Amino acid sequence: MHQGDMAMGFIQTKTSHHFQLTKSGGVIEIQVKDPSDTSTSARELVRRHPQGIAKEFADGDFSSPVLTHGQIPPGVPDMQRLKAFLSYKCAEADRGGRISIRAANAGTLKAVHEFLRFQIHEHRTGDPEEIGK
Repeated sequence: MHQGDMAMGFIQTKTSHHFQLTKSGGVIEIQVKDPSDTSTSARELVRRHPQGIAKEFADGDFSSPVLTHGQIPPGVPDMQRLKAFLSYKCAEADRGGRISIRAANAGTLKAVHEFLRFQIHEHRTGDPEEIGK
């Protein structure tokens, strides 16, 4: 957890991560757990985090998940190699933010789904590992 806190810039135990596989890629969502936590430090850091991560991922930089998990997550080497075929869109939410990942072809889609399934297991989110609607 400490490595993840350092990589993400906020305390993970005060946030929840969720990962969704979609037909075109997937979604990463991060929220503060306590909706009454309106402190600038917690909520704003969680809102800004997806923007920084999306830029890093688009550049092929996956050092944050590597630092967080202590290994190269499945799918990352292909996501790096095929980065020109991936796009990332960020959005704010009341309690945090999200990154939508769009894959342009089957190879990148497979890599994104491998990466997201790994995240589901590592963060123990209980999110479905099947493609959602």
